[in-house]
Amino acid sequence: MMIKFRNWDRLGNGGLRLSELGFGAAPLGNLYRAISEEDAQNTLQDAWDAGLRYFDTAPLYGLGLSETRINHFLRGKPREDYVISTKVGRLMQVTSPEARDGFGKWFDVPARREVFDYSYVGVMRSFETSLERLGIDRIDVLYVHDLDLFTHKTDAVLEEKRAAFMGGGLAALTALRDQGVITAFGAGLNEWQASQWLAERGDFDIFLLAGRYTLLEQEALETFLPLCAARGIGIVIGGPYNSGILATGARKGAYFNYDPAPRHILDKVAAIEAVCAAHDVRLVDAAFRFPLMHPSVISVIPGGQSPAEMASNLRAAQAQIPPALWSDLKSAGLMRQDAPTA
Repeated sequence: MMIKFRNWDRLGNGGLRLSELGFGAAPLGNLYRAISEEDAQNTLQDAWDAGLRYFDTAPLYGLGLSETRINHFLRGKPREDYVISTKVGRLMQVTSPEARDGFGKWFDVPARREVFDYSYVGVMRSFETSLERLGIDRIDVLYVHDLDLFTHKTDAVLEEKRAAFMGGGLAALTALRDQGVITAFGAGLNEWQASQWLAERGDFDIFLLAGRYTLLEQEALETFLPLCAARGIGIVIGGPYNSGILATGARKGAYFNYDPAPRHILDKVAAIEAVCAAHDVRLVDAAFRFPLMHPSVISVIPGGQSPAEMASNLRAAQAQIPPALWSDLKSAGLMRQDAPTA
């Protein structure tokens, strides 16, 4: 299979070349279930053999496990052959097994407690620790992680974290970029509004936006995506299937935004699915292709926890979508009229 690539060069320094289909490595951290080291490495190998060259991870994923598994896989591969991103904003503190974080979410992982730290020192410590876990000496994209209301729950806590970042963490990211140990920095968030707040206040390069510009949701077109287009900011789309429902369809038990899908979401997805079926297109294929039609989007990174899931992502990346599908979705009121579809 041939995976297409997109170039990002906002700073005029050569930039980065990302595969359109990237590898979201949260599942490698034993997200919701433990997977063997063999399965993790085989999934990564299948991705590499298919041409994927962009890998996104974070200290949070498996409380360090995802980064160490990627280290195992990438060791010995030429550094210029791939793009890797990770995140800052949390430090992984050693603790006892019974006191670790993430029970019910992360399985068979190191005993660590996550400590939010968006300060200058915290960002630098997180970056240095990620370099050690990954076994490399530079990172292509460094994202500040989860600086949003979805994660911090209240406006007061979010404002406290934002103040710490704007008063320290942002300067750390800028210094790392100036030193050349990262090529670009940005934010990995669950909300386009929080992304826009940052973009309006800092010299950000790339945003990883999870679940908020998909076949199901396009509110980011109102103000955030036009701002990114005007400034040359790249967008990586995480969660293109909205936690699964755009991959599974509107079946019983389908997940949307990390929870069981409510009735109005199930109904809308069923309607989208019916239009896709009329064009003999898999829902998941349309969901993968949709965000890539926006000129600011440089990669889409669905998760893959097994070779079978990776095979499905690869099939979606290769699918041909007839233009009439997008026209029919717009005519049916199932997609914003201003969504780019060419």
